[in-house]
Amino acid sequence: MVTKKHIGVGLVSVGWMGRLHSRAYLEAHRHYPDLPLVADLTVAADPDAGGREHAADVLGYRETVSDYRELIAHPDVDVVSICSPNFLHHEIALAAIAAGKPFWIEKPMGRGAGESREIAQGALDAGLVTSVGFNYRHAPAIAHARRLVRDGALGTITNVRVALLADYSADPDGALTWRFSRDRAGSGVLGDLLSHGADLAQYIVGRISSVSGLTETFIRSRPLPSAGAASHFSKGADDGPRGDVENEDYAAILARFDSGAVAVLESSRVAIGPRAEYRIEVYGTKGSLRWDFQRLNELQLADDASGYRTVMAGPDYGDFARFQPGAGTGMGFDDLKTIEASLFLRSVAEGRQLAPSASDAWSAAEIVDAALRSTASGAWESVPEVTGPTTYDA
Repeated sequence: MVTKKHIGVGLVSVGWMGRLHSRAYLEAHRHYPDLPLVADLTVAADPDAGGREHAADVLGYRETVSDYRELIAHPDVDVVSICSPNFLHHEIALAAIAAGKPFWIEKPMGRGAGESREIAQGALDAGLVTSVGFNYRHAPAIAHARRLVRDGALGTITNVRVALLADYSADPDGALTWRFSRDRAGSGVLGDLLSHGADLAQYIVGRISSVSGLTETFIRSRPLPSAGAASHFSKGADDGPRGDVENEDYAAILARFDSGAVAVLESSRVAIGPRAEYRIEVYGTKGSLRWDFQRLNELQLADDASGYRTVMAGPDYGDFARFQPGAGTGMGFDDLKTIEASLFLRSVAEGRQLAPSASDAWSAAEIVDAALRSTASGAWESVPEVTGPTTYDA
C-alpha cells in the first residue's frame, strides 16, 4: 500500500460554499485514489457560532475558531479555503500569502481588478499555487468542447454567445444583503455570474482583448435585512425601511478575442423564468457547439450539414470516468467542485499550477472592470493582459 501524505485544511466561513469545499475535499481522495495527498479537515473559522457548530458536528473539523487569523497561524493548517463574503477575500488571501499557505478562493477573487491583481501577484511572488472557484469549466462536456475548439474541429472560431441568467434576486422584497453593496461586493451580476461566463469563453476559445459594456439596475431599493440575513435568498423585514441597491442587476458585453473572434455575453440576477440557465455557444467555420449547465452532461454539436445532435458526456470526456461508468448516468454540481478540489490538491503536491489560478481570476476581473469602464465612457475598452499561469492560453 502506498503511504499518502495528509494535509491540513483550514476553512474560512462555513456557509453554503464552505460546506461544499469541505465535502469536495472529503470526496477527492475517493474519486482520485491516485492523489498523493489526503485532505484532513483541521480548523474552520466563522464568527457565527452556528457555523462553527456545523463545522465540528456535521463536517468533522477537529477545531473551530471565530477569527480567521488564528486559523491561518495554526501550525497544522497547510492550505486555506477562502469562502467568505467578497469584501474579506483580499485581506484573507494576503494573510494566507504572508503565511506561505496555498489557497483555494471563491470568485470574484477581489472586489475589482486592483484587489485581484494584488492577490494574484502576491501568490506569484511567494511561489504559491492557488485555485479559484470557476467550477463550471470542470464539466466533462466543457472539457470536450475545449478539446474540439483547440484541435480545430470547428474550424476557425467566428463568434461566441454566453448567457448566465438566474432569478436569485428577482424578488424585490429580497433583503439588501452585502451582495448589493459596492463597497462590500464590488460589482453585482458582472462579478457574481458573468465572471463565470468570461472564464468559460476564455477557457474554451482564448483571451478576450477588448469589450463594450452595458449595465442596468432594475430593482433599485430593497428592504434592510433582518439579523443574520446573508444569502441570496434572505427576505427583508416586512414593511421595514429600505436601502439603495448600489450595483447592477443586469449586464451585457460585446467582446473581441485575440484570435479575431467576437462574442456577446449577457447575465441577469433578476430574470423571471430561468433558474440557473448558464449557456455557452461557440460557432466556427466548420461547425458549432452549445452547452447549458441545466443539462451539464450533454453537449449539442453540429459538425456537418444535418444540424445539431446531442452528445452525452462519457468516460472519454474530461474526468467523467472518475465519477460514473458510462454515458447517460449523470454527474452533478458537487462533482464539479470535487474535480476542483482534486486539481488544487494535485497542484499543491506537484508544486505546479493545475487548478484554475489566481491569474485566471485576475483576468476575469480585468474583463469586468473594462466592461464597467465602457459603461461609463460609452467606448470600447481594452482588457489588460495579466501575468502568471492562465489556462486560456494553455
